[in-house]
Amino acid sequence: MKESAVGRGAMTGSGPNGDGAVGARWLEYRRGWEAVDSEVIEEALVTIYVNGRELATIMCTPRDQVALALGFLKNEGRLERLEDVALTHVSRDGCCVDVWLRHTIEQPRRVIITSGCGGGVTFDDPSLALPPLTEDMRSTPERLTELLNQLHYPGSLAARTRGVHAAGLSDGERLLARVEDVGRHNTIDKLLGECLLRGLETRGRALLATGRVSSEMLRKGALMGCPIIASRNSPTSLSVAMAEAWNVTLVGYVRRDSMRVYAHPERLGQAEAGPPTMLAERRAADRG
Repeated sequence: MKESAVGRGAMTGSGPNGDGAVGARWLEYRRGWEAVDSEVIEEALVTIYVNGRELATIMCTPRDQVALALGFLKNEGRLERLEDVALTHVSRDGCCVDVWLRHTIEQPRRVIITSGCGGGVTFDDPSLALPPLTEDMRSTPERLTELLNQLHYPGSLAARTRGVHAAGLSDGERLLARVEDVGRHNTIDKLLGECLLRGLETRGRALLATGRVSSEMLRKGALMGCPIIASRNSPTSLSVAMAEAWNVTLVGYVRRDSMRVYAHPERLGQAEAGPPTMLAERRAADRG
């Protein structure tokens, strides 16, 4: 086992290679058969232990495991500051992460299997009410599209293996942090953990993602204090309702020349909140 004290360099352990991809060979047909040697995204079970007790096991890409564990703990309300962490270590195979805190935590009384890839895990109801965000930031549709395009870059896991989700944090002008994982919900935890390790403030920043924005992802973003959450994919009905109530600008299907804004479009320069109003009217009609 490799043990480490608190510190950026000491808290970024991973498995033997820590790369997130493994070599693979497949047969490819393009008007004829051809053997291809390349890579596929790595997927494994990673178990998080806190103060010597098992807390959760997550199906993920086994790299940046400490960031994943710390982000998960913070999103679940078990950790507030990096200073609360006394020690971490990652097993040699990268599949166990030990986090020793300077305080005790309660074991969860229930575990909720979310709609995340492979069944995400949370200990709190994702739809539990949060106060509306007071943090504000502004951007434009054009700039938001440019920032999302930067999530997958040449040499990234996505470029090498496909089938990889990414998440990033932006101040509206540039990407401040970026992570990748086979699970879309894992990327949000990894991103928060990365920001915690680097001392990056998440409040008042934009959360960018590539996967479907479900309720647990919307809640994680709101807890991070991100007033803009944008993705290349779709939101769910519950995440739209939560974004409306919590004053979050929710953007989906970001493409080169188009996007869909489901809640609070004023942060992107549009004063009329058309889509949420239409959604509310449709719900009223359904109830009637």
